[in-house]
Amino acid sequence: MEEKVKKILEEEVIPLLQTHGGSCEFVGIENNVVKVKLQGACAHCLHAIETLRNFVLVKLQEKIPEIEDVINVS
Repeated sequence: MEEKVKKILEEEVIPLLQTHGGSCEFVGIENNVVKVKLQGACAHCLHAIETLRNFVLVKLQEKIPEIEDVINVS
């Protein structure tokens, strides 16, 4: 599952975040919860939680339905 998550982040999530001056780094998976570290503009954005829930989590669950959540661990 870890490799699938990394691939989705690298191919679908990070490129879009980069268009807004941000990025994210994969940290790990625990109990079907993906841990990432938001970087750049995303690290201090007021909408970071919404981005995690409404974009990153949705993208991951489209291909890995067993993912339950995504959290920022920065």
